[in-house]
Order: sequence, then structure tokens, then C-alpha cells
Amino acid sequence: MLINLMKFYNTFIFLLIGIEINPLALWRILPSILFVILAYQLGRILSVYLLLAGLRWFDRPIPLRWQHVLFLGNIKGSLSMALALSIPLALTGRDNIIALVFGAVLFSLVGQGLSLPWLVKRLQISRVSDVMQEAGQLQIQLIASKAAQDELDSLLKSGVLPKAVYEELWASYQARVAHSERVLRDLYNKHRAGQVQGDRSGLETIRRRLLLAEKGAVSDALRKRIVPEDLVHPYIKDLDEKLLTLADD
Repeated sequence: MLINLMKFYNTFIFLLIGIEINPLALWRILPSILFVILAYQLGRILSVYLLLAGLRWFDRPIPLRWQHVLFLGNIKGSLSMALALSIPLALTGRDNIIALVFGAVLFSLVGQGLSLPWLVKRLQISRVSDVMQEAGQLQIQLIASKAAQDELDSLLKSGVLPKAVYEELWASYQARVAHSERVLRDLYNKHRAGQVQGDRSGLETIRRRLLLAEKGAVSDALRKRIVPEDLVHPYIKDLDEKLLTLADD
């Protein structure tokens, strides 16, 4: 609902300025519009590539492919146009400022907006590796089989399901569980041994969740004064170092 309202607001603001803009005025100030586009793109280059280059000294560096997306994702929209419309009517050059902003936003929405999906596809950011896809399918199968076994236990306890039928069905699901666990374990061992290069099977995500769960539990114990502070801080520091060693999702 909120997203739809934001889209309506952006469209309304853009149409409002479009009605007010004369196309000939845009053509006359085209060099100025190009200069504005160049200026905010240079600012984006400095804010993305230069600042994020120093991030490696404080935290995990952001991959260069994602930095390209952050740069091209610098899409201007309704906020820039709304600010332009808020300029007092008595201000000299107000119409030129509005035309400049409209031209820059138009380029941003059309040029960058249409090329962003192409860039994401070209960089293969959204591509799921074969190993990760296989691990995901196995996890789904494991979760579904475990849930079915829990339901079988409930049916047996309630007396709905005969013991013989329960054992047969439970064994069939257990075979699926054993297969999934065995293949997932093999994938994990290959991943740790470095035999799978460039593939992320989602195991780092699980490890990160476990480390974050540890950190949350220890921090909660510290707030409740269950454990001494001088012992908690080294433990949390060790957890943070382990989190930093994990690969990005």
C-alpha cells in the first residue's frame, strides 16, 4: 500500500512539473542540464567508490560489482522536483532551476532507470549458482519432510493414524531427510575444503545467524546482569571477528 502511494506521489509530482515545463525551454538550456547531470554523477562517484574504498579499514568491504549498482542506482525522483517547486515564485531564475531539475530527473529516470536492470544482469548479481540452488532445494525438502514427520507424530498421538501406517509413512519421510542431510553435509565439507570456488551455498548465512544469536543472547544476559561485563566484551569481540571473516551473502 505504501509503495503504491509513493508511486502515485512520484507520478503526480512529475506530471505537475511536466505541465509547467516548455519543451523548447529544455532545449535552450540543454548544455546546462548536461552539466548538472555530469556534476551529480561525479559527486556519486566520489561518494560511492572513494568512501567505500576506505570501508575496508573498518568493516567488510562492499564488492565492486555492488558499488557499480550503487552508482547507477543514483536515480533522482520526486524529492528533487518537489524541492524545485518549493522555490519562492519571486525568486529570479526559478523557471530555469525547475527546468534544470526536470531535465536531470528525466535523464535519471529514463537513462539510469532503464539501464539498471541490464547492469544487474550483466554483472550476474542476481544469478543463483548451481551449488546454492541445489542446497536451497535440499533445505526445502528437509524442512518439508521434518514438518510432515511432526504432523505424523501429532496424528499418531491423537489416535487418528494407526501405528502401522504411521511407521510406514514416517520411514519414507525419514529416507528423504537422511538423503538431504547427507548431501548437505557433503556440500558443506566441499565448501570448507575450498573445492567449490565462487559458490555460496547459504551455509555462511546459517553460520552468521548462529553467531548473531550467540551475540544477542550474551548481550541480553549482560543487560540482565547475569554475567560480568569484563568477560562479556572479549567474547562479543571474538564473535564480531568471526562475523567479519564470513563471506558476504
